[in-house]
Amino acid sequence: MTEYIIRRLLQSSLVLVAMSVLVFAGVYAIGNPIELLVNPMADDAERARVIANLGLDKPLWEQYLTFFKGALTGDLGKSFVFNVPAVGLILQKLPATIELALCAMVIAILFGIPLGLWAGLKPDSIAGKTIMAGSILGFSLPTFWVGLLLIMLFSVQLGWLPSNGRGDTVNVLGFEVSFLTADGLSHLFMPALNLALFKLSLIIRLTRAGTREALLQDYVKFARAKGLRASRVVGVHVLKNIMIPIVTVIGLEFGSVIAFAIVTESIFAWPGTGKLLIDSITSLDRPVIVAYLMIIVTLFIVINLVVDILYSVLDPRVRLGQGAGQGAH
Repeated sequence: MTEYIIRRLLQSSLVLVAMSVLVFAGVYAIGNPIELLVNPMADDAERARVIANLGLDKPLWEQYLTFFKGALTGDLGKSFVFNVPAVGLILQKLPATIELALCAMVIAILFGIPLGLWAGLKPDSIAGKTIMAGSILGFSLPTFWVGLLLIMLFSVQLGWLPSNGRGDTVNVLGFEVSFLTADGLSHLFMPALNLALFKLSLIIRLTRAGTREALLQDYVKFARAKGLRASRVVGVHVLKNIMIPIVTVIGLEFGSVIAFAIVTESIFAWPGTGKLLIDSITSLDRPVIVAYLMIIVTLFIVINLVVDILYSVLDPRVRLGQGAGQGAH
């Protein structure tokens, strides 16, 4: 296990270096932030001073080396707009995004696995067909359209829920969270539901497919032949075996929920990293964009490692650190 983790960390370091080159080159090669940061009426001397202060007068490769040296110590540069460390700016907003993503995944898991099991165990029933039809809608409907529809229904028409903001928060271990207050929950419900819809549909379909396949396996037929209760057959023999691919997908999808919550955060004015990223792109705040992308890449790498370890726990046949461990991907 230790050998496997060390090897994965070394591989991850190489991935991070490669991604840093691609991200830095891609972001810094586009646009000219000076046009937005400097008053159009400023003279050439003032423009040259700002360009030098931001380090934009150096060749791109030299700018990257400066960025890389700082990244080794956790310094991903200072925001052009706010003149504060980009990492600190993102970490201020990240807890709100993580809270939103966690709530969305909890909704998707709590409803997706039971509904998928139901649809898999009774595929020809009205309930099973209705569940699958609903999952197709979840895949098909655009996130921004569903978000606007939720606002129109629950905020405008019924007046039950607030349409924007995060609401009241409480401090837990140094982080502000909103799900522990009634007002915070009312603000959290709609954006979390909107963000969960696609993941819910994915888990339903994955669970149904796994259930249908597991029911055809010999170990399930043998368990039924022994006269075991249906609940035990499903809970022990079916659910335990289908959880391996489900855990893998849930882990990777959690990373994507954090990375791509931009649309939902924009619709509901949720004060997370998505809104910060949109504002940074608009103002060509390059350090913030690069720092955000590098943090997301790191997050995906960590999640992937955790998923691989969980995979080995759920399936004892997989031994991390050996040849079989390569099958965990």
